[in-house]
Amino acid sequence: MMESKKRVVIIGGGFTGAYCAKRLRNNFDVTLIDNKEYFEFTPSVLKSIINPQNLKSIQIYHKDYLKNEKFVLGSVSEIKNNYVVVGKKKLEFDYLIIASGSKYNSPIKDPKVFVPQRGKEISEFSERIKEARSILIVGGGLVGVELSAEIATRCEKKEIMLIDAGKEILSRNNEKTRKFARNFLESKGTNIISDEKVISNKGNVFFTDKKRKIKADLVFMCTGIKSNSGFMIKNFKNKLNEKGQIRTNGFLQLDGCENIFVGGDVTDIAEEKTAQNSEGHARIIVENIKRIEKNGRLREYKTKPGVFVISLGKNNGIFEYGNFSFSGIAPFIMKKIIEIKTMWRYR
Repeated sequence: MMESKKRVVIIGGGFTGAYCAKRLRNNFDVTLIDNKEYFEFTPSVLKSIINPQNLKSIQIYHKDYLKNEKFVLGSVSEIKNNYVVVGKKKLEFDYLIIASGSKYNSPIKDPKVFVPQRGKEISEFSERIKEARSILIVGGGLVGVELSAEIATRCEKKEIMLIDAGKEILSRNNEKTRKFARNFLESKGTNIISDEKVISNKGNVFFTDKKRKIKADLVFMCTGIKSNSGFMIKNFKNKLNEKGQIRTNGFLQLDGCENIFVGGDVTDIAEEKTAQNSEGHARIIVENIKRIEKNGRLREYKTKPGVFVISLGKNNGIFEYGNFSFSGIAPFIMKKIIEIKTMWRYR
């Protein structure tokens, strides 16, 4: 009699969840749960906001890359030590992987369930950009800088203002990267305001803590992510930190639960929440689940110096590794190659 495979349930179909589903399906009975029907290469969403036709190349239906695995469309409302609840369904597991990701302001990330809905949303924002004469981008992190560059290099005659509460844009990057980005954006006419915070608005008029009044036809809020961890509150609230991130041990297990692993944006790991790091988590999680099955020693996840490939609109970018940075067309090509390789993996 053939022994039945152990059950792995995965919450979230982003970079961590999709990778784990692909890598575990030959040895386990895998079920992927996601609140949308598709995988999306989120680092390229900004380009799609300017060119909606690009969206098709960075999306794939979960059902198209999942073979014998099960896919459940819905949101998890509760988890226990051996099952999760989705709607009225109770899905039991031997191993659980929490890769529920994060929320971000629309349209950068949006839990649109169906591909046509997402396409319509992106197209609507693209039209609004075309019609706008003045655009305000609040937040000078990676997303705000890349969005500013996309609009500045691909749309003519736009008055673009980028405002950030920190003393410098890209405050978590090295000095050389910050200088490259500022010089590039300013050369394209972007007005950068640092060390100033937007505190309120009345319609399309925004007010800062330094009594500046900014009027804009269109505003993008690029002010950070929030963890998708609400389903933890009922039974595992003590496993969340003050930011709503899930506490993990060095092996990416939920603290105190050997059969539950956590990866991606929702973890409490002190590192940048990037696609690259999410896939790094996935590799460790897959390996550790297999090692548990073989009674092997678990592998520890170790953060590494951040690698950033930052797009600066059309045909330009910045590569950063630790304190080393360079800019030009090469980083732009590198990011495109990463997108192609990732999507090819799921096609």
